[in-house]
Amino acid sequence: MNLRTTTILAGMAFAATGASAQSMWDTGYTLYGTPGLIDMPSGMADRDGQLAITASGFDDQQRFTASFQLHERVGASFRYSRIDQFGGVNNDATFDRSLDIRFLLLEEGTYAPALTLGLQDFLGTGRYSGEYLAATKHVTPALRVTAGIGWGRFGSNNGFDNPLAAIDERFEDRPVSNEDFFEEGGRVSSGLFFRGDAALFGGVEYRVTDTLTGIVEYSSDGYDFEVDGGSYEHNSPLNLGLAWRPKPEYEFNVAYLNGHTIGIGATFTVNPEDRLTYGGRDLAPVPVAVRPANTRAATTWDRNQIPESALQTGLVQVLDTEGVKVRGLEITDRQVRIRYENTRYRTEAQVMGRMSRLLSQAMPPSVELFTFEPLRDGVPASSVTVRRSDLEAQENEVGGSDALLASTTFSDAYGLDEGIVRIDNGDPRFSWGLGPYFAQRLFDPDNPVNLEVGAQLSADYLIQPNLLLSGSIRQPIAGEAEPDRRDTSTNIPVVRTDNSLYGEDGGPVLSDLSLAHFGRPGPNLYSRVSLGYFEKMYGGISTELLWKPVTSPLALGAEINYVAKRDYDGWFGFQDYEVLTGHASAYYDTGFGYVGQLDVGRYLAGDWGATMSVTREFDNGWAVGAYVTRTDVSFEDYGEGSFDKGVEISIPTDWILGTPSRQAYSTKLRSLTRDGGARLSVDGRLYPSVRDAHLPEIEDSWGRFLR
Repeated sequence: MNLRTTTILAGMAFAATGASAQSMWDTGYTLYGTPGLIDMPSGMADRDGQLAITASGFDDQQRFTASFQLHERVGASFRYSRIDQFGGVNNDATFDRSLDIRFLLLEEGTYAPALTLGLQDFLGTGRYSGEYLAATKHVTPALRVTAGIGWGRFGSNNGFDNPLAAIDERFEDRPVSNEDFFEEGGRVSSGLFFRGDAALFGGVEYRVTDTLTGIVEYSSDGYDFEVDGGSYEHNSPLNLGLAWRPKPEYEFNVAYLNGHTIGIGATFTVNPEDRLTYGGRDLAPVPVAVRPANTRAATTWDRNQIPESALQTGLVQVLDTEGVKVRGLEITDRQVRIRYENTRYRTEAQVMGRMSRLLSQAMPPSVELFTFEPLRDGVPASSVTVRRSDLEAQENEVGGSDALLASTTFSDAYGLDEGIVRIDNGDPRFSWGLGPYFAQRLFDPDNPVNLEVGAQLSADYLIQPNLLLSGSIRQPIAGEAEPDRRDTSTNIPVVRTDNSLYGEDGGPVLSDLSLAHFGRPGPNLYSRVSLGYFEKMYGGISTELLWKPVTSPLALGAEINYVAKRDYDGWFGFQDYEVLTGHASAYYDTGFGYVGQLDVGRYLAGDWGATMSVTREFDNGWAVGAYVTRTDVSFEDYGEGSFDKGVEISIPTDWILGTPSRQAYSTKLRSLTRDGGARLSVDGRLYPSVRDAHLPEIEDSWGRFLR
């Protein structure tokens, strides 16, 4: 690149002014699935919480990318690519996994550009690895320019000596990744960051219409690996493209790349802050009934006029209309106390608000305190008391919700059984269901998309409120016909990589069958003991103890399991492999939308290590998290991927349908299933359910209390 070209690009990016914030339009997406131009990144960042799914391809490369804006200033992308003839014309296709991270250093202002620092493929095989600093500025409402400097892949065309070498001569040369690194992947390639030749890149985006954008890009990617392997021709650094966005959620791209080939891409975006439906479809709550002033001082109520038994019966029936199953009840002159199961609303704050309104209509005037004790697996998780007079005073006041929260008390429900009358509302103890199931294994190098669908028969029997027998049988119908025959010969026991051998004959299998007991052994303590077949691969005994104060953001837990590997036929037998596994866990709710978890202990293969996870939670129930596990298993023994890592996404049903529901669709995407760092899967783990009934979680969703 000559000095004149460099000056033009830099001047366009940094000297342009006059575009107001209102004139800016959303970022586009590259063929890598990241915010940017065509192949080059930009200084733009996605909206906070934005999830973008991109499928793109050209010649012998196909890329599938999921990008997520973790924070206003931090974005990440997970990419799965199919690359033909990479490194040699006689090679088979390579399936490659890579992870990117981006940091928005500076937001765009009147004069300043948006500035982003990015690491591409910093955790992967390194085939796409590159680093960059990119700046983007809106010149006019229809014109946006980008200029940047790149290293690695972004420094491979018309490069020059690394300016960072003036700081440290180690930046002068970029180490060449060895074959072992490429084969195993999954490691942080920090030894490559910002090293070797640098190169400049840039481009212009012009918004032709509200839905169509033209793009001209000067690319600093020389596609050296592909050119050397004979699978690509690089004739020009210029790329030309069009981006069509018929709706805000969709973008379609076509580009002419490097004077050689055509590339196409399609991106679907979704943001948890944007509802799919216009407003909720739940019925409006009843209004708060305000007591006449001359009755508020009453200290008792006439049970001859309002029999307590009739009041109990009516209360149980009316609360049932709101999806509340009353399991215990105490009514005194000054207080009503309800132990209940919430079967309808996603948040406890909303169901408590609904109950408070109904109680204001039904309770005698002397009853001042409404106490709610939500049950989790048959045991009370907390005690929340709302003052009736505060409810009456704050319902229609500005800031009333916050004032009501400040006067509401939260405490432990342990040891509060005295006075509670158990309510038997005739619900059946036995329930069953027959429906479809869907299972997937993704990113296996030999079979990247492995899907299975079938029918599942499930049944539950509630022996006691806190003692549950449950199980399910599955009959595969389609998918996973060919078992995974990948080499599993490592120095650690095979505990997960033979997953596809279970039920490979295609007949029905016992998916799970277990007996679980839940308890409250002491103040702030919760317990679980499970016995049976927990998952299709393991069965045995699992015990768990959780310490979680109602008002604390911190929780501590311990889990110990003794399990055996099940027979491949998927029924009642076991193999010879047995293991004692377990973890000590710490959980912390930051209070601003992030929950962290650290698990330290022994895994299924007998390896010792730790798993760290961070989850971003949104007010509407969305959750997106990432985790990483490192144990004493070496990278070599672990095999491809080097260590376990992945992402988890949970989407609440009420966000999709607009109707109240406690259901959610959850999925876990891991880089590759291996034997190191593998954990037991068991239903009923305590922290996720218990925390929903405690102050930090209720406080986060308190805005729903008066809805």
